[in-house]
Amino acid sequence: MHLSYDEIVAALPEKPLQNAVGLPYPLLASGKVRDIFDLGEHLLIVASDRLSAFDVVLPEGIPGKGIILTQMSLYWFAESAPIINNHLVADHSAALAEALRGHPEFIPRSMLVRKLRPLPIEAVVRGYISGSSWRDYILHGAVFGQKVPGDLLESAKLPFPLFTPTTKAGKGDHDAPLSLEQCAALLGRERHEEVYDASMRLYAMGAAAAKSAGLVLADTKFEFGLDESGSLILIDEILTPDSSRYWPKDEYEPGGPQPAFDKQFVRDYLESIQWDKATPAPHLTPDVVEGTRSRYLFALKRLLADGNSRT
Repeated sequence: MHLSYDEIVAALPEKPLQNAVGLPYPLLASGKVRDIFDLGEHLLIVASDRLSAFDVVLPEGIPGKGIILTQMSLYWFAESAPIINNHLVADHSAALAEALRGHPEFIPRSMLVRKLRPLPIEAVVRGYISGSSWRDYILHGAVFGQKVPGDLLESAKLPFPLFTPTTKAGKGDHDAPLSLEQCAALLGRERHEEVYDASMRLYAMGAAAAKSAGLVLADTKFEFGLDESGSLILIDEILTPDSSRYWPKDEYEPGGPQPAFDKQFVRDYLESIQWDKATPAPHLTPDVVEGTRSRYLFALKRLLADGNSRT
């Protein structure tokens, strides 16, 4: 069960949590945003307030971002349960509270999950042409090898959603596009088709909900793993501003970049100062930090508070 919008806002800290310290569990891994602890049978995933852009962690975090991402993911995990099983343990709320007994401040930003074998791709679905897909279209007249009409404007809606998988980058690396043939070779044809189908159904669910909330879900990425029986499981986060590109529907107009409720605000700032996308990353101004936080909260409010919240 996720927190309500008002409960999430009340739980937001004034200062960003950069690292999850003080927990009595071995730290298994630390990613761009999440710290993962080994609890034996399960994993504890704690979402920090770190912010990454272009696959580089930035010096400044966004206060409460980890809480927003976690609670939004919990909402979408519940919504997507009829489509695919996810990595949350059974009786998640009670199990998480028990695991974090004595450390309740971490509960709003944490998930207790099953140990699974992650697939080596990120499953990206694009309903609109923007960002890297627009740049590829300008260069090659296609979207990562897939044919689309030759007269599209930037941010235009595609005739149908495209599945454009990428590699899953390691530390210091950047995700690289995969053709559908490369993805099928990497996963196996049957698994590729299963991932494709699940990704398309999840995108359709998110796009419909976004539309009813006055948003456009331009694109998003999903991650999947396999359990001990080989069943496909949805993992990581789902339909958050970190993994998705949301636009305001009432301001949408193809022909250029759109106002965004995601990390595009930060990316645009970094592009404006001509950062070379290599470490060390530049510092963010207070206005960029606050502007990013307000955009995350706007998307959260639209999706969870304005008639879309179900537990």
